[in-house]
Amino acid sequence: MLSNWAGNVRFRARAVRGPTSLQQLRQVIAANDQLRVLGTGHSFNAIVDTPGELISMSRWPARLDIDSVAMVARIGAGMTYADIVVDLDRAGFALANMGSLPHVNVAGACSTGTHGSGVRNQCLAGAVEGVTLVTADGAKRSIRRGDDEFDGAVIGLGALGVVTALDLRMQPSYRMAQTVWDGLGWDTLCERFDEIMAAAYSVGIFTSWRQWSQIWVKQRCDDGVPDLSWTGARPADGARHPMPWLDPSNCTDQGGLPGPWFERLPHFRAGAAPGTGAELQSEFLVASVDAVGALRALRAIADRITPVLQASEIRTIAADDLWMSPAYRRDSVGIHFTWKPDAAAVLAVLTDVQRALAPFTPRAHWGKLIAGDRGTGAQSFERLGDFARLASRWDPDGKFRNDFMRGLGCWA
Repeated sequence: MLSNWAGNVRFRARAVRGPTSLQQLRQVIAANDQLRVLGTGHSFNAIVDTPGELISMSRWPARLDIDSVAMVARIGAGMTYADIVVDLDRAGFALANMGSLPHVNVAGACSTGTHGSGVRNQCLAGAVEGVTLVTADGAKRSIRRGDDEFDGAVIGLGALGVVTALDLRMQPSYRMAQTVWDGLGWDTLCERFDEIMAAAYSVGIFTSWRQWSQIWVKQRCDDGVPDLSWTGARPADGARHPMPWLDPSNCTDQGGLPGPWFERLPHFRAGAAPGTGAELQSEFLVASVDAVGALRALRAIADRITPVLQASEIRTIAADDLWMSPAYRRDSVGIHFTWKPDAAAVLAVLTDVQRALAPFTPRAHWGKLIAGDRGTGAQSFERLGDFARLASRWDPDGKFRNDFMRGLGCWA
């Protein structure tokens, strides 16, 4: 039986189709009344699941077309970040940001609001300039930045149709260096949180909530080398893994060694497995102004969190105008949990985590686990009703609407 990457979700689909052309895709859409689209399977909930058929874009033509005048790259919807970054760099271009894993499908990451880090860096979907997709009636539709429904369509959660291409905004290529700092104290983190997170182009904090915390600093070489000794932390004396007990050989180069942007922004190397999949993940975004309060609230229940935790990462995400973005119109801090693969224990702890974060109006990552009713948490997405109306116009019979989508509480 087909499952997601972590193996915690067994898909119910009666078949998986892998179209290689527009004609084949239209035939699959016409022949089914229940469909969802599968990327690389790096979701941890049932957002992709369907009792109908799954459409895998893994066989879709892997085209990369670079418009050096418009500074836009058009990519096929089956491509991962690892598939495109080398060719972009060879042409002299780069993306503004990447997530932790270059292995993930670009369209899937953008469709779920996935992000990297950086106080001035929006989520990955913030780089999207245009979306081409095939809707439930088989029509090919393109929508571009500035169009009326663009902000609702970019993070579409798979509810609007099958994305076939994305246009991504580029910038000139750049080089980066990455340094890990060990021994950050919790008092310093909370007292000087904004300074720490703004100290470099991209900063992430890994923590166990009790025993250890690390600062992962990624800086563009033309911006100089940040010195974080004022935090009381010290530069790592060797390579580090986000989970300190694991072999760091799969991680991107550290120690301040300069390299291409695409080999420093992710935590893991494109040519290496990021892990065994023996994990579950959750993430909640709160407004940056509430970050320290949220961290302190979680620290207060560390004795509940740590027994089922592998590691947590704290990152920053700049505000955007995309309706279903967890960073919609508020600069945000993402609090991520990589859990041990014990679903029952994790869900029990998530109840406490969500209760602790409730005063800060958290928005959950669309592809990760929460406890309880997804619809209750979705009410923090203030454009949810507008998105539901958009999806109903583009897919009036709900062909791409599964139990996960209906569970948001905005469809009958």
